[in-house]
Amino acid sequence: MASAQLRDTRRRIRSVEAIKKITRAMELIATSRIPKAQGRVNASKPYTAKLIEVIENVGAAGAGAKHRLLEQREIKTVGLLVVGSDRGLAGSYSSNVIRLAESRIRELDREGKDVVLYAVGKKAQAYFRYRGFRIEGSYLGVTDTPGYGDARAVASSAVTAFATGRIDSVEVFFTRYQSAMTQTPTRVDLLPITPPERADREGPTATYEFEPSPEEILDRLLPRYVEATVFNVLLEASASEHSARRRAMKAATDNAEELIRVLSVQANRARQAEITTAITEIVGGAEALAEKST
Repeated sequence: MASAQLRDTRRRIRSVEAIKKITRAMELIATSRIPKAQGRVNASKPYTAKLIEVIENVGAAGAGAKHRLLEQREIKTVGLLVVGSDRGLAGSYSSNVIRLAESRIRELDREGKDVVLYAVGKKAQAYFRYRGFRIEGSYLGVTDTPGYGDARAVASSAVTAFATGRIDSVEVFFTRYQSAMTQTPTRVDLLPITPPERADREGPTATYEFEPSPEEILDRLLPRYVEATVFNVLLEASASEHSARRRAMKAATDNAEELIRVLSVQANRARQAEITTAITEIVGGAEALAEKST
């Protein structure tokens, strides 16, 4: 009959094997989602590039100098859009971008500026809410597979707050996807929009006529540009989250395999000790019987 120590060790091995199956499954799921997320990131870039080109052309016509989304004013209240994750088990993915945003909050506080937060993902919402920060808007359930409608909702809140003067600038904190192994917490300025400068092109330049007026076109384009920028941010954050989760789950699976190996060695040693003890007892009993019979 197995000893209590051996039974406990075998129970731990079964428990770790069950956890290993879960982490391995999550690793495979995250691995399958990375190419899709990366493909969505690449597919969204031409749309943003074309928007920038059109804004350049409209700006060349002298439009939009006084558009509300281009207005540079004294900064008293700053809106921070922090993109975390809705789920855990992704290593330090959320904590890295939250730490970057919190550092910026302390910097703005020293400058005497108010901060309004927009949290994307449960991790960012829970962190800042627990610490008593003012959260203007929370957007949950969008980080795994963000859609353009999600980006429109986030951008609409920021644009409305900026246009009405409740905040004077908007900064975005997210994790930029560079490769499957490299993701970098990043800060970008969202509002006010910095008009893209038209690149110098060789050869003849075209003259454009606009219908409706350039001002009306820009009034429609700039909110779309903000939406496209936020959409790109959400897509890059999603790809980064899947990559971070794959690495975290692979590390967990490797650790589980190592722990199973160590526990198996302990179980074998305990079993060998039991067998040795049993043999010793049998030999001792046999010798005692032999002595008694003689």
